[in-house]
Amino acid sequence: MQLTSHQFKARSREKLADANLQGALKKLQGNFVKGRADRVAELENFPAIRDAAAAIRARTLDHLDLYLEEFERNATARGAVVHWAETTADVNRIVCELAAKYDVKKVVKSKSMVSEECALNDALEAAGVQVVETDLGEYILQLAKEAPSHIVAPVVHKSKDQVSDLFAEKHNLPRKTGIPELCKEAREQLRPHFASADMGISGANFIIAETGSTLIVTNEGNGRMCTTLPRVHVAITGIEKVVPTLEDIATLMRLLPRHGTGQTITNYISVTTGAKRQDDTDGPEHFHIILLDGGRTKLLGGEMQDMLRCIRCGACMNHCPVYQSVGGHAYGWVYPGPMGSILTPTYVGLENALDLPNASTLCNQCGVVCPVKIPLPDLMRKLREKQFAQGLKPRTETWGLALWRWTAQRPRIYAMLTQIAARVLAVMGSSDKLIHNLPFGGGWTQGRDLPAPQGKTFRELYKSARLSETQKLG
Repeated sequence: MQLTSHQFKARSREKLADANLQGALKKLQGNFVKGRADRVAELENFPAIRDAAAAIRARTLDHLDLYLEEFERNATARGAVVHWAETTADVNRIVCELAAKYDVKKVVKSKSMVSEECALNDALEAAGVQVVETDLGEYILQLAKEAPSHIVAPVVHKSKDQVSDLFAEKHNLPRKTGIPELCKEAREQLRPHFASADMGISGANFIIAETGSTLIVTNEGNGRMCTTLPRVHVAITGIEKVVPTLEDIATLMRLLPRHGTGQTITNYISVTTGAKRQDDTDGPEHFHIILLDGGRTKLLGGEMQDMLRCIRCGACMNHCPVYQSVGGHAYGWVYPGPMGSILTPTYVGLENALDLPNASTLCNQCGVVCPVKIPLPDLMRKLREKQFAQGLKPRTETWGLALWRWTAQRPRIYAMLTQIAARVLAVMGSSDKLIHNLPFGGGWTQGRDLPAPQGKTFRELYKSARLSETQKLG
């Protein structure tokens, strides 16, 4: 996926003017935001479960090397082959080598955000391998040649009518408008690919150290088709996804579907352990697991380590007023919303994503709903501090802050300037005492009015009130 995070401001303006997108984004409020609230309310001991989940993820990260080594031992003992990839290029190289080794002509894929990090589809196609996305949302995006805009609902930015038009064009069939009919058409198109694929590629929501298993959570049957029908299965995930035990998985699974899709539980939870054994009726002949670093170890032991607790539920973006306004494509890389505002700068370099840590009101909606208690606003604030320390802030902003600091250190000058400003803003207020157009703040007043001050500063008003109270007492 091409990195365009440096274009966040320009792309945000485009998305705000996109009527189709604005209509589609409203679905987040009903389907995901309310759904999460309703499902969380079902848990009598939700705070305790949330604390336990955060503790599991924190403990794992504190001993990540030990749990990864345990996972490798147990996965290998059960017939899987574990590969370690330092970079996304390493992932692509390993998968292409496996495709060549097993004479793979066609790959079916279940949704994997790590494969999006790697631009794996492009690498496989360049090697002459056909790649078919099989999640309905990812399949739609592959037909449209677009990137996901959400990590759980990748096609949330598209309307039903847009999908109908796309299917009619790409499938060469009469246009259908009903959701059941569209889903049936997609199944009919995908079914032959499952039967003829040589390799299935999946992600992994978690990997389990004590059993050497991978786990995927889906609402469509395609995940199991990709991991059991082809003779080769390759699971690709980040090193931070390891979880110590199946008991820990049970705790995390009480939160992931509730926060991700507003469900008590998803339709499918699939645990894959090793390759097909002699007495098994299905499963791959060869099972390979690729564990990607991709910048994750840079976060370990530092002030950004908490971000690695993320279980990729998407709740932070569903509740973020910025994401709700501009959608995922504005963020310009794999991970949008508050999580992307932290992950993208840390993975690809702060200088390549300068706007993202600032794409937040710091309202803490994301932090409140995070199931593993990641302090997302605090981490964004730390990235802003790094920007300033590294001289990456715009000169106008730096000079403006320097001027404000100079005046704030000189109380008489500061008082005089604020008195002038209060009186000018009072004059700018119309008859309804509202400022409709604020100089140097047009972005704020395009969509809202600001109350005009009374023409006096707080100090002046406070002094006047104190004087009046003293006169009453006298």
